[in-house]
Amino acid sequence: MFSAAAESFLRQAREAQPEELQRFAARVAAQLQGPEPGPEAAACLQRLHLVVAATKYPRRLDGEIVGLLQKVLCSPKCPEQIQLLCAAILREMSPCNDLSLSCENIQDPKLLSLVSSVLLAQGDKAEVAAVGQRVVKVLEGRLPEGQSSRYLLPILSNVISLSPEALTEEQTNVVSKKMADWLRYASIQQGVAQPSGGFFSNPRTRQPGPVTEVDGAIATDFFTVLSLAQHYTEDQWLNIQAFSMLRKWLLCYGDKGLNAPSSGSRSEMDKSVMSMVSTASTSSHLLPPKERLREKAFEYCQRLIEQSNRQALKKADGDLQKACLIEAVTIMDIICKQDSSYVYRAAAFLKVLHSRISSDATYARALLPIAQFFLNHGEMAAVDSDAIYKHLFTDIPAQLFHNASLAFEFVLFCKENSRLFTETSSIFRQSFPNLFKFLAWNSPPLISEFVDLLPFLLDAGTAIEIFHLLLDLPCLTAALDVQMRSTSASERASSDPAVKPATCLEAFRHPLYKSAFQYLLRIESAPEDSPERLIPLRQLLGSLASSPRVVQCADTVPVLLELFFSVVAEFADGPLINQLVVLLLQRSDQLYDIPAFKDDVHRVLSSQLVMLCKLHPALIVELSKELLEFSGTVSNIQNKEAVFTHVVWAIGEYMSVSYDKRCTVEQINRFFETLEAVLFEVTQVRPLASIPSYAPRAITVLMTALTKLAARSQDLIPRVSLFLAKMRTFLQSPAVTSVYCEEDREEILTRATELMNLLKMPSVAQFVFTPSVDASRSRFQKEVNDTLPSALRIVTRLLEPAPGFASG
Repeated sequence: MFSAAAESFLRQAREAQPEELQRFAARVAAQLQGPEPGPEAAACLQRLHLVVAATKYPRRLDGEIVGLLQKVLCSPKCPEQIQLLCAAILREMSPCNDLSLSCENIQDPKLLSLVSSVLLAQGDKAEVAAVGQRVVKVLEGRLPEGQSSRYLLPILSNVISLSPEALTEEQTNVVSKKMADWLRYASIQQGVAQPSGGFFSNPRTRQPGPVTEVDGAIATDFFTVLSLAQHYTEDQWLNIQAFSMLRKWLLCYGDKGLNAPSSGSRSEMDKSVMSMVSTASTSSHLLPPKERLREKAFEYCQRLIEQSNRQALKKADGDLQKACLIEAVTIMDIICKQDSSYVYRAAAFLKVLHSRISSDATYARALLPIAQFFLNHGEMAAVDSDAIYKHLFTDIPAQLFHNASLAFEFVLFCKENSRLFTETSSIFRQSFPNLFKFLAWNSPPLISEFVDLLPFLLDAGTAIEIFHLLLDLPCLTAALDVQMRSTSASERASSDPAVKPATCLEAFRHPLYKSAFQYLLRIESAPEDSPERLIPLRQLLGSLASSPRVVQCADTVPVLLELFFSVVAEFADGPLINQLVVLLLQRSDQLYDIPAFKDDVHRVLSSQLVMLCKLHPALIVELSKELLEFSGTVSNIQNKEAVFTHVVWAIGEYMSVSYDKRCTVEQINRFFETLEAVLFEVTQVRPLASIPSYAPRAITVLMTALTKLAARSQDLIPRVSLFLAKMRTFLQSPAVTSVYCEEDREEILTRATELMNLLKMPSVAQFVFTPSVDASRSRFQKEVNDTLPSALRIVTRLLEPAPGFASG
């Protein structure tokens, strides 16, 4: 980032001790006390500034050097460079107790600017107000020849940022009047070059020519920030500065004293229509200062938009055009919020502008403030804005998802207007697959914004599709990468239908994968389409699983999944919850092949399964077929142990008549037999070389679920008791001891003993394992393998008092 020399200087500055700093400050003081500080003094001040600015904590100088810096700063004979350095050092030391500066009697705008910058850095509200008062007073008066007001506008901008209330109504009127004149009446002749004073300088200065447009044509209308000149006049500089702070000024002071009626009122519409006729004929000089500033600002913005249509000769001027266009549309929007009489004119103007720039991708950022305008004023202007929104949400994300700055601004725009969009247009929710392209490609910087945005995209109609999309987000990142590379002429791949594609690039246009890519890269919601078509595509895109961009995207999915379920829980009914649980079980086996991603997703899905069961316990009965199939598959224990154990826990917890009157003994027996077969498979003693390692948690959860089911269908108690009694033999076999550590074996044996003891008293077991619904809802099961209720422990202590078996 810095050169080696620069790094060395910074390190020395940071490591300078207070004693060294004071000694060096004394040298600086000696230099400043000379007859006229010169280059050596400037060099010393530069080094002193580096030392006080290089650390995060404030450096302290003694009162004598601080006083000397203030004295030199205010000295009229001091060179400008020395004054600038003194002001910079004093700012870096803020807040400073030894400061005695005051702007009260300063007339010179340049000195007032420097002193004010130091005072504002103190962060004192009274000082901010005093600076504001003084700056306005100097602006209001007539300056002597050779002095310029343009040094004061940046200070004024800082004042209103720090403390808008620092200026009175009268003072804001003074500035508003001046800003209106600066914006509208700047000279259209170029400035005169300042004579160098050298031997060959020509005393006969050539007459300045007119300012030009960005395309080189002579400007025939009033001066704006897009008017070009070799040298600018004083009023042209003020014009540029006034525009740069116009938005902030209007937001702070533009609507004070206005009582704007509702946008839907008839009187406002009449006023807006009348304005088209009357405003042009009203003498602007008769308007109050704030209204006059709005009028001149509106004209200025119209002129900028017209100038943006010209073909710039230089790239820098083209970039400036686009930036000014965005600012102009934003200011128009503010003006229309403050005075609805401008709405009709602005709407017609911006409609034409949108038609002109919508097909040019380089103007994509300008489409956001245009859409914002029609969101705010489209109803009042009686304009159908859906075409504007549709273009914005379909074309821009699909084409420019890779533009990081645009992606951030676009998502921020959606976040700030999400409530408006959900109320006024269905396009916002229909286009969510497109919005996720921004997140897929730019996931780390956009995750915070998407956390705020996702709840507005979710409803009963979009929840299922968004669930799939979140799980396929890393796959979408990989597909976008392939799409970008496929557009490169140097990597254009053949798509011979007869040849199976060997790479992702070849597959992108191959008929076998084309529809899958199109579905994954769709621009609008397609709830009727089947996500199963992506299964072969996930395998194909597996070669990109190690891409840093894909991995970064995968890291964001667990956070969004947890948010997804917390939002869905607020509106989901029984059928939707059932649908989500079925999909949860299916998709746990259909994930993009990144091991860490799979583990994280399984962790989230398993915890959310518990939440869904709490919301709708009847799903255990309603989805018994799917749950039996999932829990009866032994391979699920190793492939997705977290999901498996939570499913088994849910079966044991909620397969009860307490939760669903439809629960029958036959259903309990069917689940028991399925889980019993799985536990038998898991605990079957095999030869040493072939025994698989299953998580101890899965074994304890299976034992617990079987015990719970047996407590509700007591004919099953002898079977589960016999099974639990054999656990000691299983755990003592050489094959098992080679796989499980002593701590794991002790955990399994302790749980088996506790459960077996409890089953010796069936009535107590039924009480412990079948609590009332109210009791169950009063506590939150944080972990699947949490300890059993205290009643189980008490019974264990009574029946097995040996400390080895009574854990507490």
